[in-house]
Parts: sequence; structure tokens; C-alpha cells
Amino acid sequence: MIDRAHRAAARFLHCAPEECGFGANMTTLNFALSRTLGRELEAGDEIVCTRLDHDANVSPWLQLARDRDLVVRFADLRPGDCTLDPADLEGQLTRRTRVVALPWASNAVGSVVDVRHVADLAHQAGALAWVDAVHFAPRGPIDVRAVGSDVLVCSPYKFFGPHLGLFYGRHELLERWRPYKVRPAADEPLAHRFETGTLAHELLVGFTAAVEYVESIGWDSIVGWERRLGERFLAGLPRNCHLYGLPTMDGRVPTFCFNVDGGPPQQVADALAARDIAVWSGNYYAVEVMDRLGLRDGAVRAGIVHYNTVAEVDWLLEALRQL
Repeated sequence: MIDRAHRAAARFLHCAPEECGFGANMTTLNFALSRTLGRELEAGDEIVCTRLDHDANVSPWLQLARDRDLVVRFADLRPGDCTLDPADLEGQLTRRTRVVALPWASNAVGSVVDVRHVADLAHQAGALAWVDAVHFAPRGPIDVRAVGSDVLVCSPYKFFGPHLGLFYGRHELLERWRPYKVRPAADEPLAHRFETGTLAHELLVGFTAAVEYVESIGWDSIVGWERRLGERFLAGLPRNCHLYGLPTMDGRVPTFCFNVDGGPPQQVADALAARDIAVWSGNYYAVEVMDRLGLRDGAVRAGIVHYNTVAEVDWLLEALRQL
């Protein structure tokens, strides 16, 4: 059962089974993995995060920086379209950069980051590419080797599985790192040494089922349908709504961040909930994004996935017009 889950994870991430492992959730895994890397870092070493990141790929580095006397820098986003500014990112890299932490897709504004390009920049600076794929994982295929990631973390519950965390670590890193674990715990397979305690076996079964479910539909179908629904939403967005992010489906996933004229985000979310439409409001843990955009109260977020329908998108658009 456990081996089957690791093989499913390897298929999902396109890596070897011994390079991927599980934990309580992505946030917990990221704190643990960053602490393990921290054994190798020295005072004055630098971490680069981005203004697009979810805080689960920011706070672990801020906490580690405080403990180890490190420096955390931030690569900026372009407020006009809420995409990562590659020139600013390149300007943040120095000879002391050890990690570039980035999101594959923003959980707030939906922007997709060119992971391969960022990973290449990180490697040229002698740093690791540390990818948060939580928001991208239900949106498109992941190939950790093709994009050059050294570490990648995601959450199976985002791609329709149970509440669990999943990580990939490049073989050479997992072999070199000295994880925090109990003495009797086995060191093989490689990723097992990072899976502290007893895994939740029932969640692993659910995870395997989730991967098989996605495989049964196929990424071409998922990506194509979500793009069609996203285009319909963007084309019909009422004038009383202000969108933060790209105005077309190019370079983004169908996660839409917006505010409605004259309505605080929470009030808008409540009004939509009264119409049986579920959205989120606030910052969705994307603290840096909201601070950069000056959105003190955050914004409304509506997300489309492959099981949504044309009728549901139209229902949401009509509800926004009536607000």
C-alpha cells in the first residue's frame, strides 16, 4: 500500500519513487525540509522569495533566517498584471544566494511562473530552486526534472485527494542532507528518512486514488476545459468588478482575484454565499501579494476547476452583475 502510493507520487511528479515522500501537509513539510537545509547554511547566506508566494513558502525562510542569521530578499511582481518581474528577480541574486523559493502558480491571482527560467537563474547563481506547486498541481502536469526544480512541495487535497503533504527532493540532496528523525528510523529508501513517525496509511490510499482519478481524465482534457471556462469568465466579467492579474488565460490558471465596486470583500463573499456560490475573501495566506497591491482587506477569489460547468460560470457572472 505504501509502495503503491510512492509509485503514484513518482508518476505524478515524474521522478523516482525514492525521491518523493509524504507528510502532514505542505506547510509542515516545508518547515521541516527548510530546517534540514539550514544545517548547511551560514550566517549571511541569502534566500530569495517572491511577492507572489503563499506564506507557506515565505515564513519557513523568515523563521530560518532569524534562527541562522540569514538574509531574505524578495523578487517583485509587476502590479499591472500581477506577474513575476524576472529582471527584479535576477537583480536579487548574489554570490551568497542559496535558495530561490518560488510558486509555480499564484494561489491569489493565478499567475503562472516560468519555473524552468527561474530554476536556471538560481542554478547559475549556485542556488537551489525550491518550488511551491500547491496551486499548480490540480491545473497541469508536473515534471520536476523538466523544469529543473531541486525541491518541490504540494498538497494532494488540492488535486482532489485527502489532507496530506507531498514533496520531491533531488536524489543528490536527499542523500546528502541529514534530516531530523529518530535514531531507529531507516535511511532507505531515501525519502523515507524525511517521513517522520508513522504515515497515515488511509490517506496514502486516498492519495493513490486521487492520482488515478486525474490520470483517468487526462491533463489535456483538464487544461482544455478549464481554459474554456476561464475565457468565458474573463469575457463576461462585469464592469463593476476590478480584476487583479492577467486579463486573458495566457500565462495564468483559472483562479481570479477581484473586488466589486463599493463592496468590501467579505461582504461580497457573503452575498455570493447567499446565492449558493462559494468563493473566498481576504488574503488567502498570500500576504506579500496583498501588501504589494495595497489591498488591506484583501480581495474576492473565485476558482474554476475541471468539474465546473458553463452554467455555473454564467451563474457566478450574473450574481456579480446583481451586486
